[in-house]
Amino acid sequence: MKSVFLSLTVIVFSIGCAFAQSRDSWISVGPNGGDVRTLSADPANPARALLGTSAGQIYQSEDSGRTWQRFVRIGKGNDYVVDHIIFNPKQPRVIYIAAWTLEQEGGAVFKSSDDGHTWKALTGIDGKSVRSLAMAPSDPDILVAGALDGVYQTRDGGATWQRISPESSGEIKNIESIAIHPTNPDVIYAGSWHLPWKTVDGGKSWHNIKNGVIDDSDVFSIIIDPAQPQTVYASACSGIYKSESGGESFHKIQGIPFSARRTRILRQDPNHPAVVYAGTTEGLWKTGDAGVSWRRITSPDVIINDVMVDASDSNHVLLATDRSGVMASNNAGTSFEPSNLGFAHRQVAALAVDPEDPSTLYAGLVNDKQYGGVFVTHDRGAHWHQMNAGLDGRDIFALRKTGARLLAGTSNGVFELPIAQVTAVTAGAELHAPAARSNTTARWRPIDHIVNERLVTVRKATRTHKALLRKEIETGVLRGRVTDIEVHNERWLAASTQGFFTSSNLGRTWQGGPLLGHADFILIRATPKLMAAAGRNFLLASVDDGSKWYETSLPKVITSINDFALAPDGSIWLACREGLYRSSDGGDTWDRMLKLPVVNLASVFYDAESKRLLVTAMNSTEIFSSTDKGLTWEHHDSGWLLRTLANDNGHLVASTAFDGVVLESEPLTAAGSDGGGVATARVK
Repeated sequence: MKSVFLSLTVIVFSIGCAFAQSRDSWISVGPNGGDVRTLSADPANPARALLGTSAGQIYQSEDSGRTWQRFVRIGKGNDYVVDHIIFNPKQPRVIYIAAWTLEQEGGAVFKSSDDGHTWKALTGIDGKSVRSLAMAPSDPDILVAGALDGVYQTRDGGATWQRISPESSGEIKNIESIAIHPTNPDVIYAGSWHLPWKTVDGGKSWHNIKNGVIDDSDVFSIIIDPAQPQTVYASACSGIYKSESGGESFHKIQGIPFSARRTRILRQDPNHPAVVYAGTTEGLWKTGDAGVSWRRITSPDVIINDVMVDASDSNHVLLATDRSGVMASNNAGTSFEPSNLGFAHRQVAALAVDPEDPSTLYAGLVNDKQYGGVFVTHDRGAHWHQMNAGLDGRDIFALRKTGARLLAGTSNGVFELPIAQVTAVTAGAELHAPAARSNTTARWRPIDHIVNERLVTVRKATRTHKALLRKEIETGVLRGRVTDIEVHNERWLAASTQGFFTSSNLGRTWQGGPLLGHADFILIRATPKLMAAAGRNFLLASVDDGSKWYETSLPKVITSINDFALAPDGSIWLACREGLYRSSDGGDTWDRMLKLPVVNLASVFYDAESKRLLVTAMNSTEIFSSTDKGLTWEHHDSGWLLRTLANDNGHLVASTAFDGVVLESEPLTAAGSDGGGVATARVK
């Protein structure tokens, strides 16, 4: 993917002196990969596929999954888990999506009649936590949805819905999987968090089909052989089951070890019925003889959510995975490679611009285990290289380059990586390689490795002397989660769950701990005029470079500090759940910026290059900026949920809530605007 900087035209309007900016002015730059919930191919165009995420985002591929583009986001929130995408084979422009929400037991079935460009939540099932959706092969107007409170059906393409499971049933609920008979839509199978169920009369009556199934088995997936409908497969937490009697009796399939039996998806090859894929929490398994024998065909550390077999070419198989994104095979599963170009669904908690080379960015990830760690790009995100050796799957909350070192605040202490190692392994490396591939020569080590080496030297000392040395050394060790790192006046500052720490010897030893009765620090900022450190509900400050500290008098209404910034004039800006607050007297008094039209803020950043204050909010894709200390605000829509901001050689770069790193391709200001009309402008 190439970094392209576009010349953009904007329509300018006023909130004070405000402007609107095209969403296309912000581009995703990776790192590629992340969590994929589902994949679905367009039957009218097999080269086209849609991908669903756990944040309501739909990506599209028009080249059989080789590259991806962000397509559309469904719903009003940002916590829709998209687990099912179904195309109407007789009306190619009609698509259905089933989704459920993370924060509450909500969800919906969405329908698009214009090829996926616009969506509406269908009445009658809106608000339901829909965990499964199936379309009748014999009649695409008939769909059945499984929700937490039961089974629902539409016979008119979603215009109306009826509950077809007994409303008073204490058993037919928490429906995780649905399958419909290939020729008789009244025959429906439903897998619950307990056991499987079946109806043969469109839901008028139901009976449990648990014969042969271990009791209390979550049924994740059910498939019916279209050529032999009496053959039914069901996957559960207790294993994979097969029935040759339409589900009236099952027998457990052998050959898959117990540790891999949490099978999230079963998928039959549409061209070879004896071939069935089982996507488990420990890799992909395959049978070529209808379940008689199985073999694992991926690494066991791959967590699989969905399998898509190309109906036009069974050799082409795509996997939707946790953390490693899309994986593709062109040889029926003999080998797989990441296929994530253009797709990024990652949580970047740390973002740093190299102060000596603005084209170099560092991104630190959380919740990605071996697929995460730290990534580096030397061309503003066109290519990324993973550097996670030595981190052992730790989450990265802070990154800071200082001299010849790159520092990382992790879920357990501070780690360092010599910059020479970064340069050596990325110079001349194959940067087109998938981002998930790890660099094993550049190795992180804990910053206290020198302390550990000193401990080794005292092994031959007397017991008393050894104890004294150990106590002296270990008091200088920084442990716990480190969420922010600052370098100020040749000192390193660290915010951690153990307190506020400083080091004057390049991290070999640290001094600190709880400060003024506070231990759980999250942020540090330092300027020549002021040093400040914050937790969620407190802010400490120092005017003498940290020799003495005092607690600022926060407004009682503030319940959560999410970010803060120090301006060159000494003012403090707090981004809080309750809005934006400013103090000009070191924190004694505070004013709320009432002209800012958003609350529940995510970040505040003072951009020294453009001399403006920038603010983002948790649930808004807009960026608000002010050049007059908050008296008036400009705004534009980035199209992304931005979290942290930085200046990258005149362009803003930002981490997002779950879409990796995004870059402002054409920075704009309100210069030359009279509150209306058309204008283009740059920061510089």
